[in-house]
Amino acid sequence: MGIGDVRRFNRTVTQRIGALNDAYMSRDRPLGQARVLWEIGADGCDLRSLRARLDLDSGYLSRLLRVLENDGLVEVEQSGEDGRVRTARLTGRGRAERAVLDQRSDELAESILEPLSERQRERLIAAMGEVERLLTASTVQVDVVDPRCPEARFCRESYFEELATRFDGGFDHALTISAGVDELTLPAGLLLVATLHGEPVGCAGLKFHPGEPAEVKRMWVSAEIRGLGLGRRLLAELEEEASARGTEVLRLETNRNLTEAIALYRASGYQEVPAFNDEPSAHHWFEKQLGGVAE
Repeated sequence: MGIGDVRRFNRTVTQRIGALNDAYMSRDRPLGQARVLWEIGADGCDLRSLRARLDLDSGYLSRLLRVLENDGLVEVEQSGEDGRVRTARLTGRGRAERAVLDQRSDELAESILEPLSERQRERLIAAMGEVERLLTASTVQVDVVDPRCPEARFCRESYFEELATRFDGGFDHALTISAGVDELTLPAGLLLVATLHGEPVGCAGLKFHPGEPAEVKRMWVSAEIRGLGLGRRLLAELEEEASARGTEVLRLETNRNLTEAIALYRASGYQEVPAFNDEPSAHHWFEKQLGGVAE
């Protein structure tokens, strides 16, 4: 599976960028503290967002912030709007330190590129972009959630808003075949939500019908991360969930303007079939026979 290749790549990168040094960028502080300074930014950042963006547990982040506070670089305060929210902000010294780190980061990047030919630089930058996209894709977490949770509501509302802009004549979900919260709650159905650094970026649902094909509903991926294969992953995980519950056939319908979705369904083995419902916004109906049905 290439595990050895990944480990070798990790070792090369951490050594080349100086992540192994206690004094990252020769600033007498390790990489973790430097990265927290960078992520706090000029406008400050609430601790919940900071934890999510850096994938740090609250205890470790608190220890990092305590060191930075003791060094006079950071202040942590409660939000004026919500006392439960704590925000980290850079002091004047913190902003100056961040500026130095920013300059030295540029210098490090230049030192990596400088020994290479122009063609090698282009190859390296292109490869870095591809690695970044794939690492981002591997960071996305997909879970079965309560469709009443805030993340599910955000995905549902984003889905409706996008369809309203892409469908001819707009979109009114009240006129479509239903996929309400009760219908997407086990055992009637389920909803998958994808999150990246704690923020919802996609969803996909199933409606079960005992003895009949299950329906795929509410497939949506945020435009910000399209191209990372999340739609295909959500569809594959829906198929696994359906198979695990004894479903043999999945069905779905879609609008002609959702060309990316149509391409995804066809590439994933869904066959176009005659209309099996009277969904007013649909132009294409698809079906797929699932393999490996649970006994």
